[in-house]
Amino acid sequence: MEIDKLKTILRQTPLMDNSRRENSAEHSWHLAVMALILGEYAESGTDLTHVVKMVLVHDIVEIDAGDTFAYDVQGYTDKNEREERAAARIFGLLPDEQRDELMALWHEFEAITTPEARFANALDRLEPLLGNYVTGGGSWQKAGVTLAKVQKRMEPIGNVSAALGTYVQQIIADSVAKGYIRES
Repeated sequence: MEIDKLKTILRQTPLMDNSRRENSAEHSWHLAVMALILGEYAESGTDLTHVVKMVLVHDIVEIDAGDTFAYDVQGYTDKNEREERAAARIFGLLPDEQRDELMALWHEFEAITTPEARFANALDRLEPLLGNYVTGGGSWQKAGVTLAKVQKRMEPIGNVSAALGTYVQQIIADSVAKGYIRES
């Protein structure tokens, strides 16, 4: 019942039909499906079941900590502390073994050191890029996000997969050409 609250946490990115803002539960579900569909672009040997588990739990902490917009510099000043407290409380509702498993998945996602976490992180960056592109700039327009900020945010995707990195650069270039992203 606790995780149902994730449906009430609104993200900045609009749904691709531009009808409303996406919530964090929808985002996590979308990443899980993307992991299955785009798994061929993960590093060789990546355990996709592990990736799916990771993306399904990675934002549960937002129930308490809220969603921190990717381009909100001020929001990142205490993000780690807010999320650690949230993880301890929310995962602490579970029996010890389950608490430890979900906490480990969440910490692995945050550390971005395993092939699974790198792929999960790439998907976490790719999904809102697609949403912003399809909606004509979505949250980029609203927040005045610049090209340099988008490129920096998307850089890890190319480090995980050259093909996905090339695709991302095409989307970014087209977004600039269409005026979705400010150049400076």
